[in-house]
Amino acid sequence: MRIRRNAACLLLSAALLWGIGEKDQFTPPNPDQLDKQTISDVTIAAKAFDTEALCKPPFGKVNPNRYGVLPVWVSIRNGSKKAVRLDRALFQYIDLNRQKIEATPAAEVKYANSPTRPKMTPSPLPIPRGRPKNPLEAFEIEGRSLAAKMLPPGESAHGFVYFQTGHRGGATLYITGLQDAASGEELFYFEVPLPAH
Repeated sequence: MRIRRNAACLLLSAALLWGIGEKDQFTPPNPDQLDKQTISDVTIAAKAFDTEALCKPPFGKVNPNRYGVLPVWVSIRNGSKKAVRLDRALFQYIDLNRQKIEATPAAEVKYANSPTRPKMTPSPLPIPRGRPKNPLEAFEIEGRSLAAKMLPPGESAHGFVYFQTGHRGGATLYITGLQDAASGEELFYFEVPLPAH
């Protein structure tokens, strides 16, 4: 009996470690169903996650849009025969007025929601108060970000890129800085439409 109980505990622990049985399983969007552009056999597809329904699967209760942060899902497929460097890629959100907004690094998204001012208590006795939790510190923000530095031939990379902006239709994701890993030659820039949902 004790052996069965221990085995059940081990299986439950393994399931929790591997994420089996999680409430919110996120299935990445199919790149073939997204707006995209192909240059030199490299295809970039993108989608703005600008609604509550879109943000719930990847971020759970935290909708970054409520805090002025727009997550944009980016999928990059290298169909060429050469490796492509992504570590110098620059992502910009270009709105209807042609205003350019640079991507906020995933590690800095938590600072986008400025902290509230401390509450002053009239009591002369100091009462320790816990710091309110910043919802943008959720592990999903960094954990689901686009983090690949190199893309071998035939491989794909995907993840979120974040912008401190609201989203309306007619915007564009502008990407520069992708390079041929061997020669260092920069690929032509990409412009992917970001319609509103």
